[in-house]
Amino acid sequence: MKSFSTENYVSTQELESIVGTAGICRWQDTEPFWQERVEKAVAPGTKIDCTVYPNTQEELAAVIAWAEPNRCAVLPCGSGSKLDWGGLVKGVKIAVSTGRLNRLVEHAVGDLTVTAEAGMKFADLQEILGKAGQFLPIDPAYPQQATLGGIIATADTGSLRHRYRGVRDLLLGITFVRSDGKIAVAGGRVVKNVAGYDLMKLFTGAYGTLGIISQVTFRVYPLPESSGTVILTGETNALAEATQILLSSALTPTAVDLLSPQLVEKLSLGKGSGLVVRFQSIAESVKQQSARLLEVAEKLGLQGTNCGENDELQLWQRLPETMWNSGTKSAIICKIGIRPSEAVTAINELPVQDALIHAGSGLGVLRFETATADTLLQVRRACEAKGGFMTVLAAPTDIKQGLDVWGYTGSAIDLMRRIKQEFDPENILNCDRFILKGS
Repeated sequence: MKSFSTENYVSTQELESIVGTAGICRWQDTEPFWQERVEKAVAPGTKIDCTVYPNTQEELAAVIAWAEPNRCAVLPCGSGSKLDWGGLVKGVKIAVSTGRLNRLVEHAVGDLTVTAEAGMKFADLQEILGKAGQFLPIDPAYPQQATLGGIIATADTGSLRHRYRGVRDLLLGITFVRSDGKIAVAGGRVVKNVAGYDLMKLFTGAYGTLGIISQVTFRVYPLPESSGTVILTGETNALAEATQILLSSALTPTAVDLLSPQLVEKLSLGKGSGLVVRFQSIAESVKQQSARLLEVAEKLGLQGTNCGENDELQLWQRLPETMWNSGTKSAIICKIGIRPSEAVTAINELPVQDALIHAGSGLGVLRFETATADTLLQVRRACEAKGGFMTVLAAPTDIKQGLDVWGYTGSAIDLMRRIKQEFDPENILNCDRFILKGS
């Protein structure tokens, strides 16, 4: 793969002719928050000259069309909330933000679809949908800051994946800017449209290495009438049995999350491991399903609690905030996947402070306040022994330099390399952020 030198200073004159002087922010004029996010994302010695803020898809395309022949590697981003996830990016000279591409394009209420520019924040879209009694069933990290494009690029679904599946299953269409500056479209704006199916899947979780997403179309759902959450805590074997009974029953929870004993204690939910189950439906259904689960808990000797409305809202806010808070510089956040049948055992065995695993899929999040590279490799081996993986998302730079943050050793490397070569032959987009080295 090709790489680019950052020795030459970027001249902004041509960029200013594309986005205007207000669309460019020099590094020395950048706000401290943004500087900190970028510095966590790039390899030591990498110097970003400026951040470019296109106002339209056409301006975004023109910026990328300028970057390739000028040998100017690019750090694509939205609001920067997950900019430090994955590998340290090398060789980039400019950051290109979609933050000003934040407009609603179309909300087809009757068709249950919505189209918006990729820089729109998730929270803003939910507010718009809520006025029509609808919502996008994703609960990503940093929901107030995360943009739609960033959520797709990182495949960040959250607990609602149990009921509504992953980001790519909710995605109906995307528009993106190729590495040569051309605008391309995949999918459409109707639920039955399957054109571009593979292309949308490629971009979901590609971390901006194949192109820059500029517009998205999602399927949306009606807001549930009622919501209720049941919390079970107690001994590991009993919790494992309760989880198995729940997952094989006719109950229809929207979220089923296993919590480590440390996380249960931190959230003041009880003692021992925890199982947090959310039901969302008509009021009577929520009531009956919650009661059924509490009966199971009682028979197994588990402590069961039915959250009231206010307590439930607070819990589902505190839970992701506790796991994703990256305020401490030493904090390390990892994504894992294991066989669902191993989830309860893993919650208790993995040497971490806080752990959350979605019981139905085996995907989860681990949080360390401090850890060494050797500790992380130990945890990775434990996940692999349980049929899974561990990816280091956010961590101090020295930790990321001390290990392969992705740890992927599967058979798809050659195929991934060919795909990257096809989409970004000059390697200007997010070099080294994703699995391939030098890509």
